[in-house]
Amino acid sequence: MKTKAVIIIGGGASGLIAAILIAREGIAVTLLEQNSKIGKKILVSGNGKCNITNRHIAVHRFHSQNPPFIESVLQGYDFARIEAFFHSIGVELIEEKEGKVFPMSRQAASVVEMLEYEAQRAGVEIRYDCTVKSITEVKQGFMLHTTQGDEACDLLLLASGSPAAPQLGGTFGGLEMAASLGHALIPAYPSLVQLCSDEVWVKAASGVKVEAVVKLYANSDYVTEKRGDILFTNYGISGLAILDISYEVSQQLAAFAYCELSLDIMPELNKEQLTNLLTHRVNTDSSKPLMLWLLGILNKKLIPVVIEQSKCRAKTEQNLNRKEVGKLVYAIKNLKLSISDTRGFEGAEVATGGVDTTEVNPQTMESKRVKKLYLAGEILDVDGDRGGFNFHFAWSSGMRAAKAIIA
Repeated sequence: MKTKAVIIIGGGASGLIAAILIAREGIAVTLLEQNSKIGKKILVSGNGKCNITNRHIAVHRFHSQNPPFIESVLQGYDFARIEAFFHSIGVELIEEKEGKVFPMSRQAASVVEMLEYEAQRAGVEIRYDCTVKSITEVKQGFMLHTTQGDEACDLLLLASGSPAAPQLGGTFGGLEMAASLGHALIPAYPSLVQLCSDEVWVKAASGVKVEAVVKLYANSDYVTEKRGDILFTNYGISGLAILDISYEVSQQLAAFAYCELSLDIMPELNKEQLTNLLTHRVNTDSSKPLMLWLLGILNKKLIPVVIEQSKCRAKTEQNLNRKEVGKLVYAIKNLKLSISDTRGFEGAEVATGGVDTTEVNPQTMESKRVKKLYLAGEILDVDGDRGGFNFHFAWSSGMRAAKAIIA
């Protein structure tokens, strides 16, 4: 029986795990990586700690135009399955809040080094600084035309990622290769990304970080909401709640909707509690300026915009009545910020869209259009929430592809 020759394009999460599992079975694997190092996105993930997966894997934490595909891929590939693999290469895992799972070392670099060592130990040939220019189907498999010459293989795994984070090697190259082989593409947009605003006041508030509930409205219609920290910046707004809501914002902006955020910058108090707090603080004998009076509860940089958006007429503390207090409460609980754009793929952790998953077998990750072609990871029209979900899908889809290739 002829020995298989497998080429994997992409040294990210899905490509690396597939390479290791295939090579462990004695199959010849060549991994082509366009960067000078593998795992560049792994290295910066989780603020350098590498959020490997999440304890609470569920289909609703992922996004795609074909949700049943995600359910099929993930079936049988839960947290325990991923944990077992990392244990096999010597990486112990530890769980933190919200089910986020990290290496016990809390160093992304340790994960990359252990993956690289295991790949080389298993016999994977890694070629760095190797960009694939085009792929041709041939009788026995595929011919790849690369910057380091032509490469032939029997089986091909496209694990070349998405256009997110081009500074780390994110590119449309893999999508273009898939399209050249006959695959349909779902348009890609930035996700888990900061948001831009043209409003002047955000620049004045730059550097302010608060806990908030963020509600998204598109053409005045409520879409969704998230809670977490937000950070005002020179370009607009960032923070965990913003990354969490950015998927929906990206989709709405792509549909040319007018997007506006409503920010509750004091979510720990409901409307009634905040109204009572402010009302009880009012001293009718005090001529303290409103700006100074609000300094007792709000960040100084946010006070001017709260006053402006509230349309409160009181200039001093003694001028405040329940109606004027109500205006301030409404502004604090519903600070408005229009969104003009995202920070683009340069600021994005992941991208929406990708290869249409209706054209991929979820059990094997093999293309339904091209025999012996497999696809895994970010190249597919699947992206997940913040918190280790994107990596989990990458590991899982890579493992499925490896299992099918080994068979």
